[in-house]
Amino acid sequence: MDKSLVWRFAKLLEGLGLVVVLAGVLISINLGFEDEGLASMAQEFQGLMVGGSLFLVGYLLERWARTR
Repeated sequence: MDKSLVWRFAKLLEGLGLVVVLAGVLISINLGFEDEGLASMAQEFQGLMVGGSLFLVGYLLERWARTR
């Protein structure tokens, strides 16, 4: 497998992870302004978990591509 292709895919996953985290935080803030405290925390947690997982997979792929 081409290292540059894996590296690009890893960077895409990292960027997508950051976008998901940002979206989760913004939705959480919106819900917080509407006095939806628990829904706000749940949305933020989900965004952090999904976005963080995508970022972690991208980071690990990037490190793997560098060592090959």
